[in-house]
Amino acid sequence: MELKRELTDYDIYPKVFPENTEVTIHIVPLGFHAEFKSDTEYTIHIRPLSEGSPWSYPNRDNFTQYYLKPDENGGFTFSHKFGSEQEYFIRIIGEDGKKILQLSVYALAPDLCGRYPFRGDLHMHTRRSDGKEAPAVVAANYRRYGYDFLAITDHQRYYPSLEAIEAFKGIKTDYVLVPGEEIHLPDNDVHLVSFGARYSINGLIETRSQIKEKGKDKKYRSLEGDCPEVLTEDEYKAEVNALIPTLNLPDGFPDKFSYASCIWIFNQIRQADGLGIFCHPYWISDVYQVPESFTDYMTKNMSFDAFEVAGGESYYEQNGFQWSKYYEDREKGHIYPIVGSTDSHGSVHNDNKLVACTIVFARQNERKELINSIKQCYSVAVDTVGEDKIIGEFRLVKYACFLMKNYFPLHDELCFEEGRALKAYACGDKSEKNILELIYGRTERMRKKYFNF
Repeated sequence: MELKRELTDYDIYPKVFPENTEVTIHIVPLGFHAEFKSDTEYTIHIRPLSEGSPWSYPNRDNFTQYYLKPDENGGFTFSHKFGSEQEYFIRIIGEDGKKILQLSVYALAPDLCGRYPFRGDLHMHTRRSDGKEAPAVVAANYRRYGYDFLAITDHQRYYPSLEAIEAFKGIKTDYVLVPGEEIHLPDNDVHLVSFGARYSINGLIETRSQIKEKGKDKKYRSLEGDCPEVLTEDEYKAEVNALIPTLNLPDGFPDKFSYASCIWIFNQIRQADGLGIFCHPYWISDVYQVPESFTDYMTKNMSFDAFEVAGGESYYEQNGFQWSKYYEDREKGHIYPIVGSTDSHGSVHNDNKLVACTIVFARQNERKELINSIKQCYSVAVDTVGEDKIIGEFRLVKYACFLMKNYFPLHDELCFEEGRALKAYACGDKSEKNILELIYGRTERMRKKYFNF
């Protein structure tokens, strides 16, 4: 996301505020080259996007204008009562009647007020499974790209996410790392992701890579040192088989064990206070990775906590089919939370390293709050293949589009330096801790400036 000229030359704040509220707006030139003439009166137009042109629809509340001279900073300060939830253009018109500058702000309905936008990734890999870089390096690189939160989710392994968390223990940062893993259990080829769970689901089965590599020690299997005991593969299968009769599956359903295994996994993730994600069913791994009728049954019954609607591959079929299915399901009344993730296997030299992300609207950037907000459908997925495409509830899509143009480019500039310092620190330069302490809190201060809640 590149900075528009309007953002490099002018600051406007607050950018976001409650609907139907009088707000004092500040427009500040960033450099004397952008200042307005002190002895000139300018016209300020306020134009809501959703009410049509005032020339074509004159009976609507769609046009307000003020006549102002610049303040002592060469910009403008004025108060205006904004209306309903939507984006508003603020246009500055010169003496000749021509537009000099256009900036945007956004009014929000009460349920979104107090919810800040946090961008992150819930599904990616490191060298601990089939990725390219160490967990701490991957985490640091994604902070450079502007991510607020992240989970490492290596195949069959939970401990790499703990490794990334441990690497930055004691470091002051606004970046949140949570535990995670991609789950593959015996006789079930459906890929599921656990985001933020307190303990490993792979680590419950003795034949998984998590146990083979790190044993049964709970410090590698849990965030807080507490988790269930390890099952043999036969014990796990017995529990899944016992679950099948309780699921009321249709007669002739061909994949009863796989589906019951998915339900068992999601139950375990919820017990561990995590988010269970159904991943990339339209990934072409020889053919679709999951049979389409199986995917239909999963989404119809909303068996998961969130659906990975975007991520992984850049060909159209995967993401395009998944977000098309999401909208078709909404038409049928099957409304479920969605996320987007890179599913990346390299955080630098990889064309798909930024193929998708999630924006979560949450009260704070914290594991439980992020999970709860996603479960409450306060999230959108961003598919970056070609032009950015935002998937989700329409009102959230419109708001996210505003944020992608007017907030995140500024936010990302702050994240870049923190990510660079985090990587240097993880790679042995402990002097970077001083830099991290100096810049700590910048993104939070930016949120408080731009979001007037």
